[in-house]
Amino acid sequence: MLIKNSPGIPSSEITPRATYLRRREFLAALVTLPITGRMVTTSDALTPKGAVTSYTNYYEFGSDKGDAMRNGGAFKASPWSVTIAGECAKPGSYALEDILKPHPIEERVYRHRCVEGWSMVIPWDGIPLANLLKRFEPTAKAKFVEFTTANRPQDMPGIRRGVLPYPYVEALRMDEATHPLALLATGLYGETLLTANGAPLRLVVPWKYGFKSIKAIVKIRFVEKQPVNTWQEANSAYCGFSAYRAMKPVSAPCSVRGRHRGMGQ
Repeated sequence: MLIKNSPGIPSSEITPRATYLRRREFLAALVTLPITGRMVTTSDALTPKGAVTSYTNYYEFGSDKGDAMRNGGAFKASPWSVTIAGECAKPGSYALEDILKPHPIEERVYRHRCVEGWSMVIPWDGIPLANLLKRFEPTAKAKFVEFTTANRPQDMPGIRRGVLPYPYVEALRMDEATHPLALLATGLYGETLLTANGAPLRLVVPWKYGFKSIKAIVKIRFVEKQPVNTWQEANSAYCGFSAYRAMKPVSAPCSVRGRHRGMGQ
């Protein structure tokens, strides 16, 4: 069989044979490169900040998209602490400053799509979740990571309505929690998170439906058995534990009493 060289390819663009033979080493290096600085995962234009901060799903403040902005004035995000518990070597209560201090803040631009039919492109600031979790040295029994939101009915009026079981709980498999795209967000648009967006500490998991991206985190617990998350408890027919956005579409958004949580950015 005669194979001719393709015309028009300059010799400068031909990969040296020695490099080609080491291609597996090159690919392995790419996989293990640390993620630093700015990570852009979409080329779409950013959503205006006003829309991102005023159009949110945050049932602790109310079921309307603007309730968190309207009703969040009494919520104080400082001082703040996070309880670390469960299957790990370093449980305890940690001040937010101690949680964040060892980690450089990164910017991640993520596109979020909602089962309700809307989408946003948001520049988040935060730290890779994996980097934080490994500091607490989870044991071999830690198969899942469970997160809990603040439960303060006195300044979170939506809790008093009882639309969902509170406190709000979410969880990830350990491999999901340590995925490079899982982000523990502390800000957006280069500024500190507002109450409406989950101040002072929230999760951003861009490949899953928004109800997985839990806000105002006060507890992180390493567990062996799969937890039941809040929306799974409230309506398991539509809101399973995995909640992949790439999963087979469901017939309706996650709903409780006619209300929708959707992306929950």
